[in-house]
Amino acid sequence: MTDKTMTPEEVVGRLRSGMTLGIGGWGSRRKPMALVRALLRSEITDLTVISCGGPDVGLLAAAGRIRRLVAPFATLDSIPLEPHFRAARESGALRLTELDEAMFMWGLHAAANRLPFLPVRAGLGSDVMTVNPELRTVRSPYAGDDGAFEEFVAVPALRMDAALVHLNRADRLGNARYLGPDPYFDDLFCEAADSAYVSCEEIVDGFAGAVPQTLLVGRHSVTGVVETPNGAHFTSCAPDYARDEPFQKLYATTPWPVFAARFLSGKSEDDYQQAVRAWHEEQQ
Repeated sequence: MTDKTMTPEEVVGRLRSGMTLGIGGWGSRRKPMALVRALLRSEITDLTVISCGGPDVGLLAAAGRIRRLVAPFATLDSIPLEPHFRAARESGALRLTELDEAMFMWGLHAAANRLPFLPVRAGLGSDVMTVNPELRTVRSPYAGDDGAFEEFVAVPALRMDAALVHLNRADRLGNARYLGPDPYFDDLFCEAADSAYVSCEEIVDGFAGAVPQTLLVGRHSVTGVVETPNGAHFTSCAPDYARDEPFQKLYATTPWPVFAARFLSGKSEDDYQQAVRAWHEEQQ
């Protein structure tokens, strides 16, 4: 058994410019934001990002770190469209590969199972095929009950050099548990990547008595574990904490240079958390 605990800086030290990086979570829910902020403190750029996009995408896009985004959406949930993603997209600062949510999921499944693609019905008859002309279809080698050979979309595997996810609890070996209502594909992100890094609210000694279905991520697919209390802020990490809606609104309405100067110019995650606390105290 191997102790896989790391710091955010050690995780980022294993990443490189030009990588394909997967980021777990969903919209503005349980995003590995402490790891994203550590990435922003580095010089890493020119990334291909695969994500059910939220402020992870917005922060990286605003900082000019994304070359290409593969995503079914980019939202803050209570704010429908991620504003910094929108600005980057409208200015042509990044290339977007937009997939149907089901296509995105099966692309992760294909990568997790080391398959080049998986056939799906999702996307047929939609503009997904128009905006992604590189997508191909395949014909089933097996006839259906009506004797026809059905056509499917061949969704390519969403392979990644590295993945970042955030779970509620993890042990030092890399096993991780979610306590909220949804796994958000985090297990697939870990299995689809060459290396995977799990941040968590708390590192625990074990999972005695845990409901098996909540033990989402296994140590076999994890490279490193990082304890980052409040590390999903300002996204939610149910049931540990809800989304910080006042701060999210501030993020969405503040010019990027002003927001970055106040909250992202520190040298550590502690600096960010202290800046957020100071801002909340000012609102009282």
